[in-house]
Parts: sequence; C-alpha cells; structure tokens
Amino acid sequence: MNRLCDSMEPRVMDDDMLKLAVGEQGPQEEAGQLAKQEGILFKDVLSLQLDFQNILRIDNLWQFENLRKLQLDNNIIEKIEGLENLTHLVWLDLSFNNIETIEGLDTLVNLEDLSLFNNRISKIDSLDALVKLQVLSLGNNQIDNMMNIIYLRRFKCLRTLSLSGNPISEAEDYKMFICAYLPDLVYLDFRRIDDHTKELAEAKHQYSIDELKHQENLMQVRLEDEQARQEELEKHKTAFVEHLNGSFLFDSMYAEDSEGNKLSYLPGVSELLEAYKDKFVIICVNIFEYGLKQQEKRKIELDTFSECVHEAIQENQEQGKRKIAQFEEKHLSSLSAIREESELPNVEKKILECSADISELFNELMMLEMQLVEQLEETINMFERNIVDMVGLFIENVQSLMAQCRDLENHHHEKLLEISLSTLEKIVMGDLDEDLPDDLRAVGFQEFNYVEASGTF
Repeated sequence: MNRLCDSMEPRVMDDDMLKLAVGEQGPQEEAGQLAKQEGILFKDVLSLQLDFQNILRIDNLWQFENLRKLQLDNNIIEKIEGLENLTHLVWLDLSFNNIETIEGLDTLVNLEDLSLFNNRISKIDSLDALVKLQVLSLGNNQIDNMMNIIYLRRFKCLRTLSLSGNPISEAEDYKMFICAYLPDLVYLDFRRIDDHTKELAEAKHQYSIDELKHQENLMQVRLEDEQARQEELEKHKTAFVEHLNGSFLFDSMYAEDSEGNKLSYLPGVSELLEAYKDKFVIICVNIFEYGLKQQEKRKIELDTFSECVHEAIQENQEQGKRKIAQFEEKHLSSLSAIREESELPNVEKKILECSADISELFNELMMLEMQLVEQLEETINMFERNIVDMVGLFIENVQSLMAQCRDLENHHHEKLLEISLSTLEKIVMGDLDEDLPDDLRAVGFQEFNYVEASGTF
C-alpha cells in the first residue's frame, strides 16, 4: 500500500534524521543561523515534518515533549508507537502507511485532528483517550462493519469524519446511518451535511436510536455509580478503614469455616451468631466513622501546613523583590552619575560603591533565604509532631476498639461451647427434642472438640 520507491531501504528515526529535519524546518535567515549555531532543543520544537522518509518504525521522539503538530505521512510505518511523551500533540498525520491496528494513542489527550487515511485498518477502536478529537480521517482503509460508527458516538467534539474508500462506504444506507447515529457531525467525506439529510436520517433510524440512547443512559448511570464507589473506596483507603462500614470483615472471617457452619444446626446457635454479628458490625462501624473523622483532621492539618509553607515562601519572595527594586532604583541613579562623571578617581569611587551595594544586596538576599529555611524547618517539624501525635492516637483508639472485638469473640465462643455441651449431653441422654440431621448427631463429639479448640478460654 506504500507509495514510496521499493528500492529505498527502510530508515530509522535517529538523532541525525531528527536534527536535520528540525534544522531545515526551523527559523531561517539571521534567526535561523543563530539557532543552528547554538543548537535547537528538541523540547522547544512545536512542529515536526517527517513525511516521505521511508520510516519503518516511530522512535526517538521522547524529547519532543512540547510538540503540537507531527507529520509522518507517506512512510512504511506498520505500528503506532513511541508517542507516549507527546501529550501536547494537537495534530497527527499518519496517512499513507501500512498500519493495521489503531493503538498507542492513550496519552494524546489533547489531540484534535487525526489522519489515518490510506492504511490497512479494519476496526475503529482504542481512541477512548482522545476526548478532544474533532477531525478523524479514516478513508481508504478496510473497515467493513457499520457498527464501528456506534463506537464514534462517545466523541462529543467530533465534527469531521472521512470514511470514503472503505467497504462500508459502498453500503446503500451508509450516509443516512452515519448522519443518524452521529447527529453532531458537520462534514462527512469532505462534504457538509445539510439539515434536510439529518432530518431524514433521524426519522429513518429513530426507533433504533431511541433504544441505543436508552442503553447508553443505563451504561452511563452504571459507570457513574462505579466511579462514585471507587472514589468512596479510595477515600476509605486513605483513612485506613476500607470495608469496615458493614459486615465485610465478619463475613470474611467465617466465609471458609465449613466446620463452624455445621454448628448453626444446633438449637440457639443461629440466634447467637446473629447477635454476635450485629455487635461485631457495630464495633467495625465505630472504627470506620472514627477513622474518617481522624482522616479529616489529618487533611486539615496537611492543608494548614501547605498554606503556611506557601505564605512563608510568598512573603519571603515579596521581601526579596522589594529589596531588588530598591537596589535597581539606586543602581540606575549610580550608573547615571558614573556616566556624567569626568574625573577617573570619582568614577572608580562610584564603581566601588556600586560593588558594595551589590555585595550588600547579595547578603540581604542570602539572609532572607536563611530565614526562610529556618522558618520552613520549624513549620515542618511542627507538622511532623502533630501528624505523629494524631496517628499515634488513632492507632491507640483503634487497638482499643479491636480489643472489644476480641472480647466479643471470646464471649461468643464461651456461649457456643455452653450450647454445644448442653446439646451433646442431650444427644447422649436421648433427651433432645429438636430434629437434628443424622450426620450432625453422628459427629457430635467432633463438633465439641472443634468448639473447644477454637475458643480462647
């Protein structure tokens, strides 16, 4: 599919190629000569043109961190890669290459114009990160499924789309389908979509679109709910109390206790376990609520610390600026006096005075810097002490609450042992009125041993 001369050898994107391209495309005339002498830093380049270079692989672009426009058309590139650092890229041309899959664009969150015209692409996907995408050119590829259009509905800024030359463009309903499912589109295959066509398309596909919108709304609600849950969980993790606002901890303790579960058949055990669970969960919720309150206090302490640091730095900088301004005012006056002075001894005297002023300014600025360092050290030490005290208090109180859980567990085992012993005695004496399963009667002594072993008496 590549149009380059077959006799040309595939080329590598090395420093020599990049320097040559930057030099040729940089400023010209006097500014260009100066730039060539001093060298142009790749990080300062905003636009880069590398078309018709017979490039096989995208590489070595990590230094172009501020690049806005990249032209890589008419090469023999097979894979989209090496673009991770180009987060400021707005315009990317990869047309007329040998690309089969859309990939490697996850960090290009500012991309607005993407051309993949005339490649070997068969599916539109992996563009999710391109939330600002306005122009997408995918003409002359191998896209043959109209469902690819549905994927493009998520790009709310998309206004221009090119798909001509793909198998789907031969479909009878091609234009109507796209106009219906992408109602905000302005240009399709380089032609403006008129309002009449949009109205006809909407009417023709109204039922399907309404159903799709309903499904999209449901998915959006589920997505927002999941995001809210994740945000809440992260908040709980920050407070070190995740999963303590319910019965998760209790349930996990008994999830794989198959032997213990057999005891639930004994008379009164089910009620005892339920009461134990309720009290255990109350303690967990107390830990949870206490942890959130303590996290809020720590956050306030951190915000106060950050504010103090910012104010100290800002005040120090303002003092420095005032001293520099005073020096500049005096220095300009001294320079004028030196220019007007005709006697060499007087000139030398005034130069010495200027040097003394410069030394004085240096000392004053250094003094300010030392004061700032001392002030920040004191602030940091105070912050560390406060945080250590708060964390220590938090750990102490949580340990106290966890001790309540252990006491509750011991009490539960004592009661469970009493029930087990009473039930075992009735089984032996044949006085048990409740209808227990035969297998539980047969292992009565084993259950007693289990309870006795698991208790902490």
